[in-house]
Amino acid sequence: MGRRQDVETASLPIASIAVAGLLPALGNALLRVPFREPWRGKATLAHNLGVCVTREVMRSFMGYASSLPIEEFRSLEIVLDDLSGALLPPFVRHLDEVSIGRGEVGGINGLWYRPEAAPATVGPATDDRPVILYFHGGGYIGTSPAMYAAFTGALARATDAHVFVADYRLAPEFPFPADLEDALAVYRAVLDHGVEADKVFVAGDSGGGGLVHSLVIGARGAGLPQPAGVLLFSPEVDLLLDEDSVTENASKDILPWNIPTAPYLHGVEPTDARVSALDADMDEYPPVLVAFGDDEMFRDPIRRFVEQLESVGVPTTVIEAPGMFHVFPILMPWAVTSRRVLREAGEFVNR
Repeated sequence: MGRRQDVETASLPIASIAVAGLLPALGNALLRVPFREPWRGKATLAHNLGVCVTREVMRSFMGYASSLPIEEFRSLEIVLDDLSGALLPPFVRHLDEVSIGRGEVGGINGLWYRPEAAPATVGPATDDRPVILYFHGGGYIGTSPAMYAAFTGALARATDAHVFVADYRLAPEFPFPADLEDALAVYRAVLDHGVEADKVFVAGDSGGGGLVHSLVIGARGAGLPQPAGVLLFSPEVDLLLDEDSVTENASKDILPWNIPTAPYLHGVEPTDARVSALDADMDEYPPVLVAFGDDEMFRDPIRRFVEQLESVGVPTTVIEAPGMFHVFPILMPWAVTSRRVLREAGEFVNR
């Protein structure tokens, strides 16, 4: 996002200070770990320790990043994007047997993750694999396709699908509906390329999961066919943030207690059906797989989302992981439950 021509970044000295400031924040997070009694929990010691360390580090990272002025935030994002682009692809290619390549779909840049045996082009004439359009999380304001390489590579392997991770526009520079416009452009372009809708899946986590809902509603309004299915990982399906779990799980989750939504909504009502799945008509929703943790702040809205889908007969696969926080399959890929999520995703796409 920081490399877009119309997005401002900080000067080199200020950007360097912003990056340097992250290190003590992460160090303080690690110092807190022993005092959080990381051995406690219902799982193994290694799992409990992994949960505790991940929670402390991610909470400190998010708190620090969200405290920066937007220009410094974008500069920090560029550094993390470069590091991810340099360090993650070799592991993804080796461990997941997945190729990674830059691409453009519908005028939107992004990264393609493909099973090694798959050809470089997408379409029924050369390849019969499904296509997954993935929209990364980050609360509608941050992260990038490169930062998701480990997860989207594993998803491509688990589903034997072409996975395109779109570098869509983010708030506050581009509030809603800029991201929806980009998502629709990608979806329309894939269909125009000749890929049948029953081979196209849309997927996302956190804010990207919320964008997936906007895409499903937006495709309906644009007269486009619905995708074959939807894969959601801790989706942000309600922007009112008034459910009990938002406060009850604040001490257990990785999310900051003051989740920002105003920069994204920019005056749009949080109950608008385009951004809130809980206020939308679910009758024509495609089949859904949703995975989330029972310790995350979005737990109750996601439960209500599932109830609404099931009440109108939408085929729904639900994985609610005990003792897990927001986007756990992405942050703790080694966990047993995270591996189960990928297996279920593969079975869901194959069905």
